[in-house]
Amino acid sequence: MGKSKVLVIGGTGYLGKRLVKASLAQGHETYVLHRPEVGVDIDKIEMLISFKMLGAHLVPGSFTDHKSLVEAVKMVDVVICAISGVHIRSHNILLQLKLVEAIKEAGNVKRFLPSEFGTDPARIENATEPGKVTFDDKMVVRKAIEKGGIPFTYISANCFAGYFVGGLCQLGKILPSRDSVVIHGDGNKKAIYVAEDDIATYTIKTIDDPRTLNKTLYLRPPKNILSQREVVHKWEKLIGKQLHKITLSKQDFLASMKVEDVEYAQQVGMSHYHDVLYEGCLTNFEIGDEGEEASKLYPEVNYTTVEDFLKRYDMSAINAKVTFQHHHPRLHQYLLCPTPPIYSLSASASNTAMDMKA
Repeated sequence: MGKSKVLVIGGTGYLGKRLVKASLAQGHETYVLHRPEVGVDIDKIEMLISFKMLGAHLVPGSFTDHKSLVEAVKMVDVVICAISGVHIRSHNILLQLKLVEAIKEAGNVKRFLPSEFGTDPARIENATEPGKVTFDDKMVVRKAIEKGGIPFTYISANCFAGYFVGGLCQLGKILPSRDSVVIHGDGNKKAIYVAEDDIATYTIKTIDDPRTLNKTLYLRPPKNILSQREVVHKWEKLIGKQLHKITLSKQDFLASMKVEDVEYAQQVGMSHYHDVLYEGCLTNFEIGDEGEEASKLYPEVNYTTVEDFLKRYDMSAINAKVTFQHHHPRLHQYLLCPTPPIYSLSASASNTAMDMKA
């Protein structure tokens, strides 16, 4: 039996481009859906051309054109969707309901992997508002998939390392500081960090694996289940210096979400950070019979450890402090304050990394 043909939707996005490359690298005939109206987005055009040069097939199609979706789906065995589910970018999760209808009409798909890749929406209890909307929307899509009898695999990838590890688990920061760090609560809640390339590798591994059919695949690389303090300690050990630590209580963090100039999209992102770093929502349950763990199923994958991931930032050419001060002056002032009263962010500082998609 040959390898499945794969259609990636959202293939030029943050995770999507990695899924395309991983699919090609693992020998799958790979199709990339792209909107006909790309316009003058030269970066996107060049990325699509690079996919083509690697052997991918470019397929025009759009969520606004049902016929084009059905035609694209009929070309493949597996559909992977990686459109954005992050409010500060473009929250498109419910657009997948159109894709579900196209898959049902096409009638040939052996497996559908919807845009999840973060916290398992079925396992998070008492999600903080307004961030709960992300999980509610994902469950709406799941119910449509299952009601339609579509074979599926859900990917729970937890925290994207580029957004969490890079910023030492600080909201609004993606480069590690050499001076100070904000510790959320006691800093001892465990979370799970996975390099984005590894997320793509594990995802493609699962598409022809009967063990993951109609199940959730959890990405829990054992060396990457760490608290914020453990992540910070690894960075301190790497640079040979202890950082000044500023503790941010749960109460102050929640209060900062209610400040007048914190927009709704920011509040959603902050809610997700709260649930991960203050509540430990990623590690407070056992997987059980309805799921599988990726590193156990695919021990041949040499995943990137947090320690190795941090090594990429240990370069004198990167001045994280200057970069962060320029882009996030309000949070920079917060870090300089010995007893900061509030955690208020600019719009660009509210990335919800564990639910970042395309």
